[in-house]
Amino acid sequence: MSVNSSSQEVIKTREQIKAERQQQEEGNNTAARKKIRVRLIPIWLRILLVLVLVALSASAGTVIGYSVMGNGKASDAFKKETWTHIGDLINKK
Repeated sequence: MSVNSSSQEVIKTREQIKAERQQQEEGNNTAARKKIRVRLIPIWLRILLVLVLVALSASAGTVIGYSVMGNGKASDAFKKETWTHIGDLINKK
């Protein structure tokens, strides 16, 4: 850049203006590239995985609670008769 000493105006050459425009365009392109995000696991699959993990942990908790803490058989934790008996105990029938 050259400065005119009498009027203190900044005068740019065409090459300097072109160089600045190219830098701005390159800056815009890199900013646009940074905004693009590729997900390795889609959101719908994440939700499905969370639901499956919740179901598995509930099942594991039921088995551990019934067999280890309740001194029952692990396979009995998923029988209908077991849950009707638990419901009867809760409802005091």
